[in-house]
Amino acid sequence: MELGELLLLIAFRRQICAPDAAAGHARVERIVGRPIDAADFAAAIRRLVYDDMIHDPVFLPAGALQCHWRLEPTPEGVAAVQVLVQERLEIGR
Repeated sequence: MELGELLLLIAFRRQICAPDAAAGHARVERIVGRPIDAADFAAAIRRLVYDDMIHDPVFLPAGALQCHWRLEPTPEGVAAVQVLVQERLEIGR
C-alpha cells in the first residue's frame, strides 16, 4: 500500500488532531509502527490535499487561540477509501 493510501485510510479510521504537523507525523508513525520519512510524509499530505482527498491539515477550531493540525478526509476521500476497501475485499475472495 502506498503512503498516500495509507494516510487516507488512517484519516478515515482515526481522524487525527494534533497541536502541529510534527506531532501529527509522530502520531501517524505510532499508528503504523514504523518511521516515515518527513519529506515523503509532507509530499503525500500535499498530494492528498491537492486531490481533495483530505481537508487542509492546518485549521483553526472555533474558539481556539491557535491553529491545530488534522488528518481528516473530505467526502471524496471517504468515497475513495470505500472503493479501496471494497477492492481489497474482492481480492481476498
